[in-house]
Amino acid sequence: MLTILFSAPPARWPQYQAPLTAALQEAGIAARIVTETEAPETVDYVVYAPNGGLSDFTPFTGCRAVLSLWAGVENIVTNDTLTQPLCRMVDAGLEEGMREWVAGHVLRHHLGMDAHIVNPAHRWDQVAPPLARDRTVALLGLGALGQAAASALVALGFDVQGWSRTQREVPGVTCHHGAEGLRAVLERAEIAVLLLPLTAQTENLMNAERLGWMPAGAVLINPGRGALIDDTALLAALDAGRIGHATLDVFRSEPLPADHPFWTHPRVTVTPHIASETRPASAARVIAENIRRSEAGEPLLHLVDRARGY
Repeated sequence: MLTILFSAPPARWPQYQAPLTAALQEAGIAARIVTETEAPETVDYVVYAPNGGLSDFTPFTGCRAVLSLWAGVENIVTNDTLTQPLCRMVDAGLEEGMREWVAGHVLRHHLGMDAHIVNPAHRWDQVAPPLARDRTVALLGLGALGQAAASALVALGFDVQGWSRTQREVPGVTCHHGAEGLRAVLERAEIAVLLLPLTAQTENLMNAERLGWMPAGAVLINPGRGALIDDTALLAALDAGRIGHATLDVFRSEPLPADHPFWTHPRVTVTPHIASETRPASAARVIAENIRRSEAGEPLLHLVDRARGY
């Protein structure tokens, strides 16, 4: 019988206990799940969330893999004590949640809905927005979440320009890569969505120079990682009118401090890191499948490349 350590905040265990137990049983895996252990050398797999308190993986000498509940792994991938294979979370629940959040906020800005929702002057401004096919939306990051969001925007009719560090092919998306590709995409982006992983190469990607490449009045939407954006540069671009609005779901410090200028800036919308949430039912099936694959000697799904950082 396998021993699986569930290392996540205590409030998460009641949410995962039944789905994870059921998923393991359905996969034919005999296992006991523990939330703490005095014998780490007996643990076969760790189901992990970076805010669960586990930081030293050295004692887990028998652990075959660490299976993250989060899509982002920047908080663990540089941990020198982690020598076991690390898998990030990719599942349908994450993709569906991100697709819906991105589509909703892109449509909000495309249609100019804010002016109608809050209209104290009772302005009767009969100016219709352009059709989606006449609006260019950039998707920076074409991994699983980026592709899910991009496909939804393509289905709505938008001109979707995609960018990733390496070449990708996504149906309906004009894909670019590399430094020249990034500039070409941002120069056309009336709305830009950031869904890149956080690495040494992507930190502060949206700095003053790159924000300046975007068309005047463009919208920036960030459900990816807070540190993709230079906050000071973004605030300056908003104040100058270079960026028309920023809708931000992720931040360098979370919860976002009460005195942070994003809260009160008239051109910033803050959402509390809700764009996409790991759903226990679907995530449990991903965890169980990876354990089954490992025990069968098959390649693990969503294995993290330590050199690339994701």
